[in-house]
Amino acid sequence: MTAPAASTAPPPTAASGSFLSKLEIDARMLGMLAALAAIWIGFDLLSGGVFLTPRNLWNLSVQTASVAIMATGMVLVIVTRNIDLSVGAILGVVGMIIGVAQVQWLPAYLGLEHPLTAPLAVVLAMVIGGSIGLFQGWLIAYMSIPSFIVTLGGLLVWRGAAWWVTTGQTVAPMDTRFKAFGGGVEGALGATTTWVIAAVACGLIIIALGLSRRRRMRFGFPVRPGWADAVIAAVACGIVLAAATIANAYPLPAGTARRWAEANGLVWPEGGLFIPHGVALPVLIAILVGLVMTFIATRRRFGRYVFAIGGNPEAAELSGINTRWTLMKVFGLMGLLCGISACISTARLNAATNAAGTLDELYVIASAVIGGTSLAGGVGTIAGAMLGALVMQSLQSGMVLLGVDTPLQNIVVGAVLVLAVWVDSLYRRRIK
Repeated sequence: MTAPAASTAPPPTAASGSFLSKLEIDARMLGMLAALAAIWIGFDLLSGGVFLTPRNLWNLSVQTASVAIMATGMVLVIVTRNIDLSVGAILGVVGMIIGVAQVQWLPAYLGLEHPLTAPLAVVLAMVIGGSIGLFQGWLIAYMSIPSFIVTLGGLLVWRGAAWWVTTGQTVAPMDTRFKAFGGGVEGALGATTTWVIAAVACGLIIIALGLSRRRRMRFGFPVRPGWADAVIAAVACGIVLAAATIANAYPLPAGTARRWAEANGLVWPEGGLFIPHGVALPVLIAILVGLVMTFIATRRRFGRYVFAIGGNPEAAELSGINTRWTLMKVFGLMGLLCGISACISTARLNAATNAAGTLDELYVIASAVIGGTSLAGGVGTIAGAMLGALVMQSLQSGMVLLGVDTPLQNIVVGAVLVLAVWVDSLYRRRIK
């Protein structure tokens, strides 16, 4: 007998259909992008062309970073059929502690403006935030207390603890190096660094598409047509380059630019110098967090366990998954991300205040839900949550530009959240 000849047939291509089906683009994600474009164009028309200026878009990206980082963790929390109402309070108490650390504790040992002050403050924020998250996760997973009750109590406890740290006093100013985490002039990376980051991002996009195509062909999975990958790469790289162009179109204030020129020995010309801000450090941090969280959620065993628990907790436990320990780690990761956001929020204000993080839980949960995370559990994407955060922040920023009162802003945000849940229920009912 002779062995059968190895098959040399080409790998199957993606199923024929519409243009979007060949590109394998999620219809929900495309709808969110369309909604974001409509919001931007509408606010730009109503504000007389102010909304889509480089200055406002740069500030919008910085304002979105803190909520977007926490939204990536909220996706995993909601996927496991839980909720975390304490994220804003955790941000507040962590921000207050690292503020006191920079103003009182660390200077007593290291002196003022020491190079280690900023990194130690960041590590302290992550440790405290992660510890709080692990403690709440332990109560939920091992003490069998509902997450709604634990985190609702945490909202009150940690908000009160933030006031207790300094008896309600605002702590300022922060370490000079630490202020870079908040964006602004200190956190602007400049034009050259921005273009380098954009070039690296485009290269990684092309490499990722190539590796994905190679992996599909290796295991005999359907692959997109070559032109579809080319279109996706072109669009993605175009968005990256457009974002870099906008970031570099926003110049430093004249006074700041002049001080920078004098410090670097440059002659200040009569018409001044155009020195771009470039991408802001908190935006870069948010993007890196999103990439890491996506890798954890889609490529690591922990992420698969999280989605398995959300899909069917009983089956996950019977299959050997340590559901309690996994759930505890999910809340610990959520707390750690709150610590990172606390650094960005505190550095951006250059002060630790008791109002920091107020209503952030609303924006974080809304961002995750608008981004496609199902409250029934088992479904959600990191990229969708970050895009949802941008949608929410765009609504708030646009209403501020139009002079809308804060109560009406809250009404709009609440209505958008309810609408998003309703649309999600209709979408899932249709696909079933």
